[in-house]
Formats: sequence, C-alpha cells, structure tokens
Amino acid sequence: MNTASYEMIAASSTLNAVAAFVGGIFIAGALVWAVRLGIKVRDQESGPPAPEDHPKLPDTGAVHEIREMREPDEVPHAVDESERLMPYNIHSAGSKHADDQHRKRWVPGSSGSFGSGGPGRT
Repeated sequence: MNTASYEMIAASSTLNAVAAFVGGIFIAGALVWAVRLGIKVRDQESGPPAPEDHPKLPDTGAVHEIREMREPDEVPHAVDESERLMPYNIHSAGSKHADDQHRKRWVPGSSGSFGSGGPGRT
C-alpha cells in the first residue's frame, strides 16, 4: 500500500467519526425535545381526583352476599310441531329461584365423599 491509500483510509475514518458524533448529537437533541414536550403535555392535563370525587359507601353499608338455592330453568317445549320457539320464549338465565330453600346437609352415617369406602346413603 502506498501513502495515498493510507490518507484515504484515515480521511474516511475521520469522516465516519464526525458523522457518528453529529448523529449522536441529533438523537440526543431529539430525546431532550421529546421529554420537554411530554412534560408540557402532562402539565396541561387535569390533576388527580380529589378525595370528595371518589365514590362513597351507601349509608346502609356494604352490599352483602345473598345465598339462595337455584334450580335449572328448562327450555319450554313447543305445543305442536309447526310452532317455532322464538328467542323471547326462552328465559334470560339458565337457572331460577328454587321453591325449596332448604340446603341439603350431610347426613351422619352416609358416605363422606366419593370413594371413601363407606356404604353410602342407607
């Protein structure tokens, strides 16, 4: 290699270093501008809600769980073959309030669980 090629390589690497430095300065400036714009936009937004703006419990207190026995709500059958079952004929829920609200409890002497080896309900 001769001196001219060394000078070209040195000039090329100097030009690459200057281009990288200028590109880095441009990117840093763009990031600073984006942060300042974000701060300006956040300052224009409304603040957090005041404590009196939050929802409050009703005077009666918290809502409590209601337990009830449910039973399946069967799909009604068409009276004859030509009658179609329309969507308004079907109830909105799959279960309904049971007439018997007595909860079935465990009976002593019956099986405690499946596969316990007991004689089962006698």
